Parts: sequence; structure tokens; C-alpha cells
Amino acid sequence: MVTANMAMGRSRLLAFGLLVSLAMLLAGVAQANPRYAAIVVDVESGEILHAANAEETRYPASLTKMMTLYLLFEALEGRSLSLGHALPVSSYAASKPASKLYVKAGSTIPVETAIQALVIKSANDVAVVVAEALGGSETHFARMMTEKAHELGMTRTTFRNANGLPDAGQTTTARDMATLSLRLMQDFPQYYHYFSRTSFNWKGKTITGHNRLLDNYAGADGLKTGFIRASGFNVATSAMRNGRRLVSVVMGGFTAASRDAHMSDLLDRGFVRASLFGRGDWVAQADFSGERMTLPQAAPASGSRHAPRGAGIVGRRCRWPAASGTPNRHPASWSA
Repeated sequence: MVTANMAMGRSRLLAFGLLVSLAMLLAGVAQANPRYAAIVVDVESGEILHAANAEETRYPASLTKMMTLYLLFEALEGRSLSLGHALPVSSYAASKPASKLYVKAGSTIPVETAIQALVIKSANDVAVVVAEALGGSETHFARMMTEKAHELGMTRTTFRNANGLPDAGQTTTARDMATLSLRLMQDFPQYYHYFSRTSFNWKGKTITGHNRLLDNYAGADGLKTGFIRASGFNVATSAMRNGRRLVSVVMGGFTAASRDAHMSDLLDRGFVRASLFGRGDWVAQADFSGERMTLPQAAPASGSRHAPRGAGIVGRRCRWPAASGTPNRHPASWSA
């Protein structure tokens, strides 16, 4: 009995030491990179396992396309569109810079292919095709996106376009992007499988994606990457391990590889911390984030189906302290 207790004590000390070391490392990352922001949430409990600059203003880059997809999924549920519906391509949409699918003005693209192009290829031209189909113009659609964001509790988010290409007025926070990720999972679980795909076929070619975490991190099953020079490398990721789901957002990575490595570290740390919940001892009660979700359940979107296990807190609104800060005002380059 004494030996067993000693072994349990050592395991708890090791877990605590790991959490402390990771907390110190992540604090150093935040100080070294002014564009950095991150959040990790245990979906079932609502616990915020890590938060750094989570309410600071950042550029979403192609994480924007998650909101474009949210409104597209709403249209599918409302039956104003179907997966086979052909969306017309305007010259304005076709003119958008890479990353793109190179759709031709005057052609059409099926809704299901458009979904895959947004998730996997992060196609800027296709995002505008969707925007024009749903909003008449990209400008009007961006207003629809902002209104929906605020309706979902993303009060610090403003959209100016459908794809995340540089615009100084298009801003968000890591917390808001986590909220959007969670709402996509809860409100449209029947479409979540698209976020786990890494390739699709288009006109006889196999189109591959940017999200290496889907292949390289055990348990990662979806969501989105993004990049413009002003934002750095962003990613929203959901992962399952031992029946527990985490959702995490990292913004401002120096490179795609360093962003992915950092996301992997955050998720590893999150799963360690989450595994301690319910034990009631001093290790389980140690609080490294300083934040917690204590949020009411929001109603799902109209026509949505039941969410899968692990999406129970989706749509809840965080109670955060007031935040300040503005992003670098020199957005440039492509969005992916």
C-alpha cells in the first residue's frame, strides 16, 4: 500500500512538472512573437486549458472561410441550395489571387466541390463564388458574415471579405475562432467530415490541402489553416484522444511547421491536463490558464441535427476580461 501510494505520488509530481514546464515554454513563445495568440478548450467540460492573448485582435486569414462555410451550411439546411447545385463563377470571383482553384468566369462549380475547395485548397476564388451566390455581392456577404459572427457570440470579429485576403478591417480573436470552430461542430455535425479530408478530385486532378496536422497528429480530425503575411500562420484544430475532444486555435506562427509543432505541444499538454479532471487532488486543481468557460448553452442553428459526443458546450459564450491591442496594420500577401 505504501509503495503504491509512493508510485502514485511520483506520477502526480511528474504530471505537475510537465504542466509547469510547458506553461513556462508557452509563456516564452507569447513574449517572443507579438502576433501570437492561442486557446485550447476541453469541449465536454468547457475548461480553458490554455489561453494566451486569446482576446487580442488578430487577422483571421483563411480561418475566415470557416464562416463562409457556416453560412453555406445554413443554406443547405434551409434547402435554398443542395450539394449538387451549380454555383455560377463571375469574372470578379475568378480574378482572386492564390490560393485558388482557378475556376473560369462563366463556368459553374457544384456546392459540394465548393465546400471541398474551401476546406482543402482554401480557394479564394471559390469563397467569392459562394459569397455572390448567398449574398449577391461579396460586400453584402461580408456584412452577413459579421452579423452571424455577433449572433454566435463572436463580438470582437469583423469580416470585410469571404476568403481572408488582406484587409485592415478584417479582424478577430483566437477565442472567437474557437467559438466558430465549436459552432460548426455542433450546428452542422453532418458536414463536419469535410474538415477531415486532405484531398479531392477536380477535373481529373487530385487537389491536396495545407493541413498537415490531419496526417501528423494522432487524433486530429479537422478544421482549417490560414496565412497572410500580416497574420502569420494560423490554424484551428479539433482532436480526439481516449474519448475526449479538444478544440484549439493558434495564430501568428512564424512558419507552418513551427505553428503545427506548437499546436501539437498545446494539444499534448491539454490532453494531459484534461486527463486529470475529476481526481480532486492538488495536481488536478492546478490552474495554469487562469481562464474558465462558465457559459450557458446556446440554441443550435435552425434545422441542425444532433451534435456528436464531445460537442456539448459548443456555442457557449466565454466571460473574458476586457482586452486591448490592434494588429499590425500592413496586411499583405496570399491567404491559405
